[in-house]
This record gives sequence, structure tokens and C-alpha cells, in this order.
Amino acid sequence: MKYGKFLQKEGRIGLIAPSFGCNIEPYRTGLNEAIRRFRDWGYHVCEGPNIYEGKGMGISNTPEACAEEFMDYYCSEDNDVLISCGGGELMCEILPHIDFEQIKSAPPKWFMGYSDNANLTFLLATIADTASIYGPCAPTFGMETLHPALEDAFAVLKGEVRTVSNYDGWELESLKTEENPICPFNITEPFECRCLPDPPVTFSGRLLGGCLDILSNLRGTRYDHVREFNRRYKKDGVIWFLESCDLTVLDIRRALWSLREAGWFDEAKGFLVGRPYHYGEELMGLDQYRAVTEILGDLDLPVIMDLDIGHLPPMMPLVTGSKATVYAEADGIRIDMEYV
Repeated sequence: MKYGKFLQKEGRIGLIAPSFGCNIEPYRTGLNEAIRRFRDWGYHVCEGPNIYEGKGMGISNTPEACAEEFMDYYCSEDNDVLISCGGGELMCEILPHIDFEQIKSAPPKWFMGYSDNANLTFLLATIADTASIYGPCAPTFGMETLHPALEDAFAVLKGEVRTVSNYDGWELESLKTEENPICPFNITEPFECRCLPDPPVTFSGRLLGGCLDILSNLRGTRYDHVREFNRRYKKDGVIWFLESCDLTVLDIRRALWSLREAGWFDEAKGFLVGRPYHYGEELMGLDQYRAVTEILGDLDLPVIMDLDIGHLPPMMPLVTGSKATVYAEADGIRIDMEYV
């Protein structure tokens, strides 16, 4: 696994929009404030051509233009790390225009984003054998008071943090609006995780995963290199981290079933499952827990749910491709990441 160079003092942060662009509020103001904060911290900011665009369908620009921006910035020596400006809906359509062979031969570079950006965070690891960061997008760094999760994410980019833990509470309903674009997280719910089997539980493996909406869409396409990844890291095994955005509990169950039957979980050592964006919803008597455990339970592996991963903040930044050890206790979780 290849790892990018860490962001140094007075380094250069590349901002790109391979998915959503910040052309509307509250994202535009959030991005502007993030840029101001990065510069106040002493970093240079390199703004991609699409970061304020809204010309595309579910992404910032045409698939060709979004892919060109990513390739230019990834292969450029004029920036040191890349942060996506947002999630979106149809980032998958840029993939035919991404040159993964060129990425393989280029010096590795950190790319951070989540949600729709799993199209790249996941494929960088599975196709290009290059680590990425499943973490917050750039506008979130514009909030008026940074949550510790954002401090952790930026510290991962700088190489100062390789251990992450859960946070004390989480946001069920955001207060962010067009009129209030940089408000902090609305932390109202205490952290509680569910663990099978009962804690304490410890397991190790390569971190791999992302947004289940995106991963299930990649399954079986020419971009599905999970079997090769599993063979490459069979000795280590895989820790799958998964979360969801638009999926109902039935969708989650179907998606997990299809990935299991496709062999994606053949080398799994355990599962880290984030709170679904449709938290607490039930359909046909199925809740978010049974949707997971009745598919993954037969694998007889640790399954930890309601974690700080994904669309209900805060989120622990996870280095996709890193070798990790998970320590789950009754009152929380710790993840140690090694860059080997």
C-alpha cells in the first residue's frame, strides 16, 4: 500500500470538486470560510476550476471536466494534498475518464472526502493500491467552531494522528441552513454503539469501505477489483467500514447481501458500521440493526454498529488501505492505524 506525503507547514492544499460543487448555500459560504481558515493556519490553497460550479447532473461539471480536474490536480506537483469540496449523486460517471494507470505511476497523494467520493477513496485503494482518507469534505472546515473530529481529520493529513476514537455525542438533526451556513454540529445524542459479540472485542485487518450506496453500485463493474485486493492482503484480512445515505433498511439489507454473495467479504475480519442517515426508520418490521446482523451475522465475525462514520456527524477519519487494529469496549471504540 502506498501513502502520500503528509501536509507540511506552509504546504499546499488542493481543493477539487469531482462530485458536488459549492455553487449554492450553505456550501459556498462554508467553503469560503474553510479557505480563509486554511490560509490563516499558514497553508496555501490551490482552487480547482470546478469548486464553485453547478453545471453537471449531480456533480459540479460534466463527467469529463470533473475527471480532468482530478487527474490534473492528482498528478500536479503544485499541490500536496487534495480535499473534495462535497459529496453528490453521480460521481460514478467520471470513472470512465479517470486514468488509473497514470495514477498508479504517479507519486501517491492524499485525497480526502466521503459519501459520493467513495467512488475514488475506495478505488484508489483497490485499483491503485494507494491509501486515501474517508473523512470530511472541505466546507465542513468552515464551521465557526471546529469539532474535535475535524481537528482529527486535519491532523491525519499532517501525519500527527494515527489513532481515532468515538466522540461523546452526535448530531441527529443539523441546524445548518442557507441563512446559518457555518453553525457547529448540533450535538444532541449520546454516543452508544452496539457490538456483536458482546465487548470487549479486538480485531485487525486492512481498512476498506465507504458509503454503501456507492459500493453496491460499483459491484460487478470493470472497477470492481475487490477480489484482487482480497488476494493481495489475504494475510492481513479486511476490516470493512460501511455507512449509508439514501438507502432504506431494505436497501441496506439487499446491498449487504449482494456484496456478501459477490465474495467481497471473503477475507473479512470484522465490520464497522456507521449510523445510517435514515436513522431509526423501519420498514416491514425491519430495523437498521437486523438489516445488518441478519446478513453479516452468519459470517461469525465482529460487527460494531452506530459508529461515528458517515452522514450523521461527527465522523472519525479513517485511512482506507491502512492496517488497523480495532479495540471495542462497552463504552466506546478505538482504532489504531498503521501505514504499512
